[in-house]
Order: sequence, then C-alpha cells, then structure tokens
Amino acid sequence: MKNSLLLDTGSGGRASRRLVAECFFRHFDNPLLGRMDDAAFLEDIRPPIAMSTDSYTVTPLFFPGGSIGTLAVHGTVNDVSMLGARPQYLSCAFVLEEGLSLELLERVTADMAKAAKEAGVLIVTGDTKVVPCGACDKMFITTTGVGSVFADPAPSGHNAQPGDAVLVSGSMGDHGLTVMRSREHLSFLTDVASDSAPLNKMIAAVIELAGPVHVLRDPTRGGLAATLNEIAEQSGVSLVLEEEYIPVRESVKSGCSCLGLDPLYLANEGKCVCILPAERAEAALAAMRNFPFGAEAARIGEVTATGKKPRVTLKTRIGGSRLLSMPEGMPLPRIC
Repeated sequence: MKNSLLLDTGSGGRASRRLVAECFFRHFDNPLLGRMDDAAFLEDIRPPIAMSTDSYTVTPLFFPGGSIGTLAVHGTVNDVSMLGARPQYLSCAFVLEEGLSLELLERVTADMAKAAKEAGVLIVTGDTKVVPCGACDKMFITTTGVGSVFADPAPSGHNAQPGDAVLVSGSMGDHGLTVMRSREHLSFLTDVASDSAPLNKMIAAVIELAGPVHVLRDPTRGGLAATLNEIAEQSGVSLVLEEEYIPVRESVKSGCSCLGLDPLYLANEGKCVCILPAERAEAALAAMRNFPFGAEAARIGEVTATGKKPRVTLKTRIGGSRLLSMPEGMPLPRIC
C-alpha cells in the first residue's frame, strides 16, 4: 500500500480492496467482518439481524433523480436488504461545513425523510458535527441500518454455485453517468437520471415468491463488473455473461460512447444482482417486474466452475469474448 491515499482508493476497485486488506482487515479482522458481504449477519442475536453502515460524500449534492439525502437512505436500506433482511431502523450522522446554507440542509433532510417513508424505515438516532470552512465539502452523511433477517439461509457472496443463473433488476450505469453529467455540466447528456431507489420491498417479494436465493448484491461503486468479480472471488467460481442481455439505456450507451466509458463499470444505486438456482430464475424475474424498480429485470448469464482462478467473462454481441476484470482506478470518484 502506498504511503498516502489517492481518490481511486475509494472507487470500489482494486485500490479499495488493497486498503481494506492491508489496513482495516489487518487491525479489525474477525469472522463477521471477513465475510465481506454488503451487511454483517449477526446470527448470535435471536432473531438474527443484518447491520450495515455507509458514508455519503457525493458531489454535487443534488442531481437528476436524487440527492445526497436520498442516497444516504437508499444505499443503507439496500445493503441491509441484500442479506435477506427487512430494514427497520437507521441512524444518521452529519458532518457539516461552517457557512452551509440552512435552506440547503433542510432540502437534504426533507429528501431523507421522504426516502425513509417510502422505504418504510425510521431514522431513530443521529449526530451532527460542524467543522471549519474548508475542512469538508459542504456536507458528509453517514447512515447505519439494522433489520431482521427473514431469509433462511441468508444470501451471501460466498454462496454462488455452478449452474446458478445471474440476474439483474434493471439497466446498468444510470447513476454514475448522471453524477458525471451534473458535476461536469455535460449538456449533451440530457436524458439520464439516477436510479436511486429503495429495493427492500422488491427483494422481500423475490425471496417470498422464488424461494431462497444464493447471492444478493447491489452493484454500486465499480458497477456490475466489480460486484461480479467480488462474488466470483468469494465463492470460488467463474461467471459467464451475455452482453446482449444486459440492460443498458440508449442514453447511457451513447453517453458512455462519447466519453470513452464502459457502463458495466459505472455505479448504480437502485439495482441488484441476484444469483439463484436456474430453475427459479423466471419466478424471481416475475417478482422483480412487479415493481417499477425492476421493470427491466433480465437474466444475463450463469455461474460456472472455476478454472485456474475465478473470473468474469463477457460474451460480446459480435460473437467474441472478453474478461471483465476488477477495475483499477475510477473514472469519477465520490459518486455516492
């Protein structure tokens, strides 16, 4: 690990994994943390609960389809949901820059209240700190969520098995490209908006209607490519994807083409990856499509036995194939 941090250390790619392994895991390592799922499964508590925490530093604070306030609720609600849990309570901590407009702060908190109501969770405790001008960029928010686990067994990144189907609940890359448009004032990207949304009710329906699933993850930082590489490594399997079946909006495709980006590496904030036995894939897709957030749900590939090492392979539309490797660096940091 280098002696100082770079922005790509927070990208969700290889640099992030090195920091976690060489610093945090070296000091904090324990069996619960070591599972590296979106939330911790606290099975010694009865009934078991899932717990997750996340910090939000996105800039700009407001963008088409959401704000730092909606992200702070949706992101933590979704992480708790990925363990087959029903999110119930959130804590919320603000770090605010001296001189911040109270009107802006109220807009953010109003967004958070609306998002929490939509997700059916309560914000029950919190903290506020004000730091000198220049000590932070306007506003940082940290939320922690807890919820009761109802899935049995609980999904985990370690549970993918050869023969499983790989599903996504909707189009890839919407959030990452939207934040880039807003930050860089890219006027030609007119038809993009963040997909920020709470997935807890949709996830509950998938598990109740399709039966237990092996893996649930939300492809945030590093996008679909980073998330599937993490799952492949955790489970010791490989994954093969079909490019033609991966949903990507035309506006995102054209924007990425202009900017030299790959939508499979861009962040999402209202989508999930679901891996489960192939015979239950259609039931899971039907459950997703009953919700507006899952209308574009699709089966995009399958889990295979690994060869020399876990890998993610993309079969292209023209009949070739390429590796989807873990991203090194990030085209746009601070997207959540």
